[in-house]
Amino acid sequence: MNLGTGQNSDIADPVIGDRSGAAFLREKKVVPGGSMRAASWFQPHPPYAARGEGCWVVDIDGRRLLDCANNFFSLIHGHAFEPVLDAVRAAMVKGTAFGMPTESEILLAEMLAARSPRMEQTRFCNSGTEAVLAAIKGARGITGRERIAKFEGCYHGAYDWVEVSLDPTPANWNDKNGDPASVRCNAGTPDSVLRETVVLPYDDPQRCAEILRREGGSLAAVIVDPHASRAGTVPISMETAAVVQEACRRDGIMLIADEVISFRLSYEGASPLFGLEPDLMTTAKIIGGGLPIGSVSGPADRMSVFDHSAGKPKVSMGGTFSANPLSMAAGLASLAHYSRAAVDQMNALGDRLRAELRQGFAKAGVAATVTGMGSLFRLHVGPGAVTGYRSAFANADTAKLLRRIHLAMLDENVLLTPNCSGALSTPMNEAEVLLIADKLIHVVEREFGARPDAAA
Repeated sequence: MNLGTGQNSDIADPVIGDRSGAAFLREKKVVPGGSMRAASWFQPHPPYAARGEGCWVVDIDGRRLLDCANNFFSLIHGHAFEPVLDAVRAAMVKGTAFGMPTESEILLAEMLAARSPRMEQTRFCNSGTEAVLAAIKGARGITGRERIAKFEGCYHGAYDWVEVSLDPTPANWNDKNGDPASVRCNAGTPDSVLRETVVLPYDDPQRCAEILRREGGSLAAVIVDPHASRAGTVPISMETAAVVQEACRRDGIMLIADEVISFRLSYEGASPLFGLEPDLMTTAKIIGGGLPIGSVSGPADRMSVFDHSAGKPKVSMGGTFSANPLSMAAGLASLAHYSRAAVDQMNALGDRLRAELRQGFAKAGVAATVTGMGSLFRLHVGPGAVTGYRSAFANADTAKLLRRIHLAMLDENVLLTPNCSGALSTPMNEAEVLLIADKLIHVVEREFGARPDAAA
């Protein structure tokens, strides 16, 4: 890839290929910003995908990239996984969607129940956002309360209440008492939403306990991702997890575990790893085999809030394409091949990758580290430990360096997410892990050496 200087950019931008450039110019005419997802956006524009092959993706200019983004961690088996393709083909010829239930939804719900006792019953929807929305409505229906609590900097989808304090800055992230403030993410978010959302510190169990003791009686739910990607891709501490679990039991708060990403961390999901016993669990991504999906699961007594069989339920949950047979078939094939052995292999490869990177950064003498567990990882640059959103927060100079590293890795034919995080997939083996580590260590060392303050 050649490097050039992009307009309105403070770093060298890649010229990503004639066909991708032409596609971007076409899309700008019909799509705001020229991209459907801000999360995958970077200057001057991303490459456009043509096809996927296992852990590789080929762009429309013919370039082959090792894919660590995996559609934001949803493709546990990489691209064009043959068992998923076969299952979808078989389902498709029978019909893509019906105004009737199908046996496939029973099979996928049974498979989830077999993996975790906390997933006794399940209702399917079409995205993680929908699943979180339904879980929060369910918690309100069960408790009769309206307010919720969430952790600062944690992403739970595009729903007003859970977007509160998604991306606060040092200028606005504390309230007058020094607790995390409720900060609007989007223009137009009502003040009432801010008042109804309590924000918790991810890495301060004592303050978290104090806030929950003060506010717990008014809360319908606490939503927690035990391995929050946006809050640094750092596992929540056992101390903080215990504080949340205790508060929920003490004050009758529904504990919602958002495992849309972190379900991949073990065969049973992430919650057991942290001693959490959620009332409701949300999943998506890997349980859909690459097709749109979301789910809310929980014990039968909690899930009864959605039961419509005897008339109007306390909380309605449904949609035109919920539990469509194509997503059910893809999910069944995906989970069937994500066995205990496959989980263990992925986690071992993730451990190897993080160890190689940490050793490489230390040997190179650069102030960089990598966080994550299981098959997930994220690069951080700068001194100091990363324990949550605030310690992971990138100032302007750090953000600029991370953008350079992301583009340089793309130049090395490795695709990370724009914040330099990634996920492994089952087609990867030790060779791919060592390739990622070698290239990332080389790029980080080079970019650090190119900084104006490198001598300091």
